[in-house]
Amino acid sequence: MATKQSKAQSGSSEFDTTLFDRTMNDLTSSLGDATRRGIYIAVRESADPLAASQIAEMFEIHPNVARHHLDRLANDGYLEISRRRPSGRGGPGAGRPAKCYTATGKEIDVHYPARRLDLLTGLLMEVVVRLDPDNAAAVAREVGYEHGTTIAEEIGLPTDADFPRTVRAVAKAMTGVGFGMIADIDASQLITAHCPFGDLATSHPDVICSLDQGLIAGLMSSVDTAWEPVVIPHHSPDEACVTKVSIG
Repeated sequence: MATKQSKAQSGSSEFDTTLFDRTMNDLTSSLGDATRRGIYIAVRESADPLAASQIAEMFEIHPNVARHHLDRLANDGYLEISRRRPSGRGGPGAGRPAKCYTATGKEIDVHYPARRLDLLTGLLMEVVVRLDPDNAAAVAREVGYEHGTTIAEEIGLPTDADFPRTVRAVAKAMTGVGFGMIADIDASQLITAHCPFGDLATSHPDVICSLDQGLIAGLMSSVDTAWEPVVIPHHSPDEACVTKVSIG
């Protein structure tokens, strides 16, 4: 009787532990690698399908390595493969069709833990703001900066890199800790299409954006302390957050 009751209670629970375990295994196997997560986000946010050669150039990796990551994401259902003919001297439709990748729209979601994490993060934010409302942003930036320098040491961020390579490395590092970040070298900026802080970034932009700015500044300081990032907050969760990086 106790066993049947236990099963009945388990079946009526809103949180399916089996589904959760399967989802987590799926995420860690497919997106557990920081570079692969960055590649997935780059493809997902691109307006056009991307080829392995474009990903290789974007992430400064060998085309075969890029192809391996892309095919792994495709096999796991996060990307789908299409064919398009390259434009060139032969005119439209000339040449062998290139193998390209687009996002499938497969959801990456773990509902119960995400809600709990959002609640705890929100409560922690309220504590920070109430403890020292006048200096909360400055403290957040300082904490972010210190953590950014730690990440730079852990991942071995190149200390002799030029500006484009540094910005790309920072984007990959930030993607590795949960941000969906893409480097826009021509505009000297970083674009955050996904912020792990969610709605808090719009309800407490002074603190959250200061934390983000500190993280990026800490990462970049390992190369050149003269590069100063400035975060331009987004007004809604659907908008991208832009970080301008000035040289000088």
